[in-house]
Amino acid sequence: MIASLSVRVFTAALATETNTFSPIAIDKRAFEASLHAGPGQHPATPTLCTAPITVGRAVCAQEGWTLIEGSASWADPAGLIARSTYEELRDDILGQLQAAMPVDGVVLGLHGAMVAQGYDDPEGDLLARIRAIVGPDVLVCAELDPHSHLTAARVEAADFFVAFKEFPHTDFVDRARDLWSIAVRTLKGEIKPVMSVFDCRMIDVFPTSRQPMRGFVDRLYALEQSEPDVLSLSVIHGFMAGDVPEMGTRMIAVTDDHAEKGAALAESLGRELFARRGTFMVAQIDEKAAVDAALAAPAGPVVIADVWDNPGGGTAGDATVILAELIARGISGVAVGTIWDPIAVQICFAAGEGANIPLRFGAKSAPHTGNPIDQYVTVHRIVRDAQMRFGASYAPFGDAAWISFAGIDVILNSTRAQSFDPSLFSAMGIDPTSRKILLIKSTNHFYDSFSKIASQIIYCAAGKPYPNTPATTPYRKARRTIWPMVEDPWA
Repeated sequence: MIASLSVRVFTAALATETNTFSPIAIDKRAFEASLHAGPGQHPATPTLCTAPITVGRAVCAQEGWTLIEGSASWADPAGLIARSTYEELRDDILGQLQAAMPVDGVVLGLHGAMVAQGYDDPEGDLLARIRAIVGPDVLVCAELDPHSHLTAARVEAADFFVAFKEFPHTDFVDRARDLWSIAVRTLKGEIKPVMSVFDCRMIDVFPTSRQPMRGFVDRLYALEQSEPDVLSLSVIHGFMAGDVPEMGTRMIAVTDDHAEKGAALAESLGRELFARRGTFMVAQIDEKAAVDAALAAPAGPVVIADVWDNPGGGTAGDATVILAELIARGISGVAVGTIWDPIAVQICFAAGEGANIPLRFGAKSAPHTGNPIDQYVTVHRIVRDAQMRFGASYAPFGDAAWISFAGIDVILNSTRAQSFDPSLFSAMGIDPTSRKILLIKSTNHFYDSFSKIASQIIYCAAGKPYPNTPATTPYRKARRTIWPMVEDPWA
């Protein structure tokens, strides 16, 4: 037990989600475009993976503890990180921790699906180096995004992890509070957290906006409240676009010094997930069927979600397959948010608001994303450093332009970002409720906010910008002994 006034806790964040199949390699500029804050410079509002810092400020102030803030870096999902960038950001945090020693605890914000050139497991590398600095007796814990890879190296280095439960990730601040609650009780000597992990031997998509995952996660909440000695339960969904050796779904149980109970509970829940494999994700239709369904809807706005061209999964967000179908049918009353095309944005900024110009945009990043769109467009509005809401946070989408042609409005953006919230449109001057069809790019994070205004939501699988079929995805490193690569991984 540590005397209250002497407690010193170090916190920092380093996070991104890496689609190893994405052609969009990133360096430090990608972090600077999203969030790169030096020690003590993190804004009051958290981002998706930096909530342990902002929550930690409040917790440590209440406890009268000293919080030493390291740097916080977040990049929107993309392809591999440059080796030098990862090593620089990692070494900044390690140097800050070394300067802060001695500390009683380390509380981190991580994503868990980061991959860099030369590093299949950057978080494992970072955590192992942190453990080497602080020694075996100092508390080390982190909040994770569930779309991550839970490697043996990470489990060995950390005392416990808490992952977001919700997908859409509307609970990242609440889970940071859970993380800190366990950390505080541990540092006060009230509990001894022990982490148990079960490998579910599968990879799937688990939206909590629908059954059966909604009910499963509700049970996790209930078990945390009712089951003695259970401190936290988390599902690591896994990230199927990360070609790394330990990719896959896992179940975490954190108990108060009851490893056997935690192991049994993690296995029971993990096998339940496996038994329901393949039933979690909502049905998807192609672009022709999606447009048919939208036209048949009696009222708008109908949301068509381009689920696999999702910048939140590391793709470019510039696919034009669905937009081309809408154009080919002469459909109006459409707003598209967004098409990532920094060059087209630059042209629109040069032309200025009110300009009428010929413009080519979209479908530049990768094969299977459609063809560039050529139109004579009106530039309605240009906005520097545009941003939309995402729960308690804000998501930047960079310099952006609202263009229109033939009854179709398109938002072009310079910083890749999925469509989190209708404020994406209103930030550009478009009233999303006035359009019959809203075409957005997101797998499920859009649901919490767009469902409040949508008359209907259509999930569309168009083109193939994302490796969404693990059974046939050409993995080079991921194990082939999990479902759906094999039907029965327990055989």
